Amino acid sequence: MALLAGQVVVVCGVGPGLGRSIALASARAGADVVLAARTAPRLDEVAKEVTALGHRAVAVPADVTDGESAARLAEAALAAFGRVDTLVHNAFAIPPLTGLADADLATIQGAFDTNVVAALRLTRLFTPALAASRGSVVMINSAVLRHSRPGFGGYKMTKTTPGAEYMHARQGCARSAQAHSAVVPGLTSPGAGEGTSGSCTSRSDSRRLAERRAIGSDGSGIAFK
Repeated sequence: MALLAGQVVVVCGVGPGLGRSIALASARAGADVVLAARTAPRLDEVAKEVTALGHRAVAVPADVTDGESAARLAEAALAAFGRVDTLVHNAFAIPPLTGLADADLATIQGAFDTNVVAALRLTRLFTPALAASRGSVVMINSAVLRHSRPGFGGYKMTKTTPGAEYMHARQGCARSAQAHSAVVPGLTSPGAGEGTSGSCTSRSDSRRLAERRAIGSDGSGIAFK
């Protein structure tokens, strides 16, 4: 029997790379999938790929930083499948990569809203369903936790906090009957190929990918949510 047979996985932050790969890997492992992101056409494309693998998919356009939109996502998932077994937090925002002394506080606040507050909000919204299924919460973090390169301070602040959120959530697992996990992938490429994360193999690869895909040549931020 497939590892996730009969289960329902909610993937928040379905972009062209890791979010899509998580959704397809879940389907290959036997799960039905709820796909959430702001970009409806992309969700529809990934939903077709999940369906082609023989499993059901529901695309829910949602802005996870908006409380009402997040609540509609939880309602839509339960209305479609009646249960949720896994919630994957993959939505993220990277503020412009500048020194903290020069950083625009509004952009850092926006990243906190996506990377921290939205994850906590969604976990709370899905907790009753996850407790009922003895399900799990998976938080996708970032390799930025392992370095302190210039310009990444704001982003690192927003990704360090989910680590604390994860640790405190684990302490409450026995009470809520949920499992909590954190994943810290390397830099990934949206164009790396079907079903892969596209991890870089060298520092120069990482730098070129960051310039081309993650932050843009002008150092501006990016968000998949």
